[in-house]
Amino acid sequence: MASFDAIADLPLEIESCEFEGLEIALGEFERLTTVIKLRGGGHEGIGEDVTYDAVDHVAQQSAGAPAGLDGSGTFAKLSAKLDSIDLFPAAAPERDVSREYRRWAFESAALDLALRQAGTNLAVILGREPRPLNFVSSMRLAGFDPEARSSIEPLLARLAVYPDLRFKLDPFNDWDDELIAALVATGAVDSLDLKGFYKGTPVDVITDPVLYAKLIEAFPDAWLEDPDVTDETRPLLDPVSERVTWDAPIHSIADIEAMPWSPPKTVNIKPSRFGPIRDLFAAYDYCAERGIGAYGGGQTELGPGRGQIQYLASIFHPDTPNDVAPIGYNDPAQATAPGLLSSPLEPAIDELGFRWVT
Repeated sequence: MASFDAIADLPLEIESCEFEGLEIALGEFERLTTVIKLRGGGHEGIGEDVTYDAVDHVAQQSAGAPAGLDGSGTFAKLSAKLDSIDLFPAAAPERDVSREYRRWAFESAALDLALRQAGTNLAVILGREPRPLNFVSSMRLAGFDPEARSSIEPLLARLAVYPDLRFKLDPFNDWDDELIAALVATGAVDSLDLKGFYKGTPVDVITDPVLYAKLIEAFPDAWLEDPDVTDETRPLLDPVSERVTWDAPIHSIADIEAMPWSPPKTVNIKPSRFGPIRDLFAAYDYCAERGIGAYGGGQTELGPGRGQIQYLASIFHPDTPNDVAPIGYNDPAQATAPGLLSSPLEPAIDELGFRWVT
């Protein structure tokens, strides 16, 4: 049975919708998200809108609940209804991908509510056993300050407190031989995010075939995520194509099929990028049927959305380098202080609904 079929017929009653804004300053980066709260039948379901533009969050919280959301039916019918509900009624989003992020937020809240109304949880209804969750910590060695130079010190500060921590790093154009050698010496790098699909953003990296060659040689066991495949980089990547994985361009099964060196050995399935849960679960099934590996990825969630992607990773792909570390690892102050949970995370699913207990 398809994974979505297991949840499609869950009865669902929505009576009201409310929002709660969250925010945190992460160095130069101020992150806002919105918790979606759907209520009905004496229960509350929650999800998290991970849209990146502050103006979109402010507009949503001011506009209130979208028209046509309330009513009774099944989870599948609610999902189909969302196809025709404008989740940005005040103004169009700053970027198109935000529609998928918000759709994910409403559907994850609706799924949480439907499961609670049914007196069960997601793992039970899917017949999947949650397992200890492996995770990596994702970071930029220069932070988000465009004037800062990359330094190994933030990574070493984390390792001093959490010596078994593994990393997914964003190589930048100022990585020199000395820094690369120092990173290799830690033995802690599992993935390199080459940011080949980011253009006109604060995290842009200029495609440098010389840097690609150095990274491929220096980190022979690391995943190479989102390379920019050009006439100059393709000859470097062809011999190591089994290490190439994809993140930013993956929003659907069609995107997986469109990647170079198809089928890929593994892909990053970020739930929020798929929007409707039917599409997300179809992608999980597609990868499982074809032997394509998967790992999870986050969007700097600040609230329940982080737990929900940890939940999914623990039941669909717990053993891979999931970029779903506990929220504290995103905060430079918390990440260098004792008290954070280490990898692997023990399953912490709620008895009801779609929530990871933190």
